[in-house]
Amino acid sequence: MIDEGYRTVEPVEQWLEAHRHLWSPNTVRAYAIALAQWWTFLEQRGETGCWGEVGVPAVTGFLSWLRNGRTVEHALVVLDEAPSPETLEARLAALISFYRWQAAVFDVAVSSRLLRATPRRAPARGLLAHLDARTPLAPSSLVRVRRGRHRDRPPLLLPTEIQAILDGCAVIGADGGDWRGNLRDRFLFALLAETGMRLGEALGLRIADFTLGRGGTAYVDVVPREDNPNGARVKMMRPRRIYVGADLERLFGDYLSYLAGRSADLGLPLSSDSLLLVNVSRPPWLAALREGTVRDKTEALQRKGIGPTGWTPHWFRHSHATALLLAGTPEWVVSRRLGHAHVQTTLDLYGWVREDEALKAAANWTAYASTWRACDER
Repeated sequence: MIDEGYRTVEPVEQWLEAHRHLWSPNTVRAYAIALAQWWTFLEQRGETGCWGEVGVPAVTGFLSWLRNGRTVEHALVVLDEAPSPETLEARLAALISFYRWQAAVFDVAVSSRLLRATPRRAPARGLLAHLDARTPLAPSSLVRVRRGRHRDRPPLLLPTEIQAILDGCAVIGADGGDWRGNLRDRFLFALLAETGMRLGEALGLRIADFTLGRGGTAYVDVVPREDNPNGARVKMMRPRRIYVGADLERLFGDYLSYLAGRSADLGLPLSSDSLLLVNVSRPPWLAALREGTVRDKTEALQRKGIGPTGWTPHWFRHSHATALLLAGTPEWVVSRRLGHAHVQTTLDLYGWVREDEALKAAANWTAYASTWRACDER
């Protein structure tokens, strides 16, 4: 990262270098954006020289500056396109992470001014305490982001929209024989829809991570790895197993047969340790599929009018959780399937879905989720 004089910002570069191989590329990129904005804010204030001496007033000023379009700290009118509370919370989290690391490594004392001390007594544990995988109590931020009364609801795709996306990638030919279109893309989006995986988790899968049922139930193992050539990472490096239905198992078989054929045609090796999602239609052949390629495919489908405006691969995850909950699956099963660290995260994000009558009536969610075999995870 460079400053307005095109000089390297050493404190930020040190933090980035320390975390580049610990966190997922997306997380590091998001935090780098937040720290770049923080440094620009300090430059406008003329305070870059005292970056290690700031306190709560500067951080609250930074959030106001972001809220007002990165121009002024105080405004009488709120912008129509002001950053969401979630975006501001992410920027604040990046800033606190940066200063906590600076305190631990270089004794920069800013974090002690921004954090409230750890509570002396832990709160009472609830009925679901045995499912709590969160870390012990830690100091909390003295700076908070103002929220509205209702949390924004995650966007989702209806079953008909998901089917349109899958068919926009590939369909069985009219003669009922071979697939027409890009079978890899159909398999990727079907995998996201049925498992609720994050895109980074899917892009890091090896062929051996998908286990066929052979009379039982097929499943996919989400395995944390640090050597994925596309930089894909499992969030929090937490492994889990996701059971899947016969439809996705058959699609995996079709895709694997196609992948083996491409490997033979190209004269390139393919083994159980090979990446599952790879380049099949352009060089570098059989190289790891990257997030940018998936984003390009998503945008191409949107240009054809397929799917709602602005949809992203992460919407499949929200749709998966919604469908399971509306089909009557217990919250703790959904939480474990999604890989949430705590069931409360699932409730915070999706606790509203069972009370939304319009959403309930929008589709037959029970029939849609009936083949997913989530019951095998209970």
